[in-house]
Amino acid sequence: MDTFVLGAQIASGAGALDKLLELSCDRAAVVCDPFMAKSGASHQVTDRLDKIGCAWELFDRVVPDPTVDVVSACVSLFMEVRPTCVVALGGGSAIDTAKAASYIYTRTAKVDRPLFVAVPTTSGTGSEVTSFSVISDPEAGVKYPIVSDELLPDHAILDPELTRTVPPVVTADTGLDVLTHALEAYVATDATDMSDALAEKAAAVVFECLEHVVEHGDDIVARERMHNASCMAGVAFNNAGLGLCHAMAHALGAQVHLPHGRCNALLLPHIIRFNAKDPAVCARYARIAARVGCCCHTDVVAVEGLVRKIEQLMRAVHVAPVIEDEERRALAREKIDVMVANAQKDRCMPTNPVTATPEQIAELYRSIC
Repeated sequence: MDTFVLGAQIASGAGALDKLLELSCDRAAVVCDPFMAKSGASHQVTDRLDKIGCAWELFDRVVPDPTVDVVSACVSLFMEVRPTCVVALGGGSAIDTAKAASYIYTRTAKVDRPLFVAVPTTSGTGSEVTSFSVISDPEAGVKYPIVSDELLPDHAILDPELTRTVPPVVTADTGLDVLTHALEAYVATDATDMSDALAEKAAAVVFECLEHVVEHGDDIVARERMHNASCMAGVAFNNAGLGLCHAMAHALGAQVHLPHGRCNALLLPHIIRFNAKDPAVCARYARIAARVGCCCHTDVVAVEGLVRKIEQLMRAVHVAPVIEDEERRALAREKIDVMVANAQKDRCMPTNPVTATPEQIAELYRSIC
């Protein structure tokens, strides 16, 4: 029997942030990064909380690749505030920080789980609709994916106005993360017809919109489509699982500190070719290749067309096929054995459709460094 989880109630479109005005809560913790606080973006949330008479406290110490220490500090604030609602404003780092902190707080304080509202400001992680939270331990050089249905937000607010000023490089990296989510979910071992439908649509939207939105960030229609694609891909992988690409990307990012979406983008073409050596998996890739307009005379031709389409998109959005920075590239080569070991232990690995040996994983890493 298959179970399909939707989770969050989703409000989307320009002006969706007004969904906050419908909340019924008296104490909120708002979680964001320092830029959101200093730029005044957080006021778009707190002003609405003021309008409904909800007291709030701001935690604005979120960092990229949220760390154990930052999550602990966020838990401490929750212990003081005792929020009945948590609002996470930002990219995946802010939402993951708030998810992990809420999860720990609920258990530590032995209280009911606060209402959780995710307000993504980038179109990438899909964290607003997933039961995942990824936390980093910089000293150990490891990223820990936490997986629990208790991490699923109650509300996801997809307001494209919040993404209008996202820089092109971030738009590109996060958009390629969406594509990776969709393609990995499509071939994952727990994929179903329902997850397939969302993955197919998300992938198609990325190919249609990402290059345009990188060049024309003020196009609110394209921004909305990418925001929706990110959410659809999130629901898809939350049900179907991910795979080797994410397992390796977590390990790579923890060592060389590249953005998560960039790590996925670098690895994705190589991992598709690796997985597609299995005829059944090749056929799966061929199906989604057809959905996004690739020539499909044979499954092998279709998969190669899909890979080339990804590589063409990467060039169009100015993402190199290898680690560009020489120091990071050298560090990655030095840490291959560590990354292989960590990737093998990653929570995303079990749903990859093909088993990869340590030697094969190492060779895949070498292809980008």
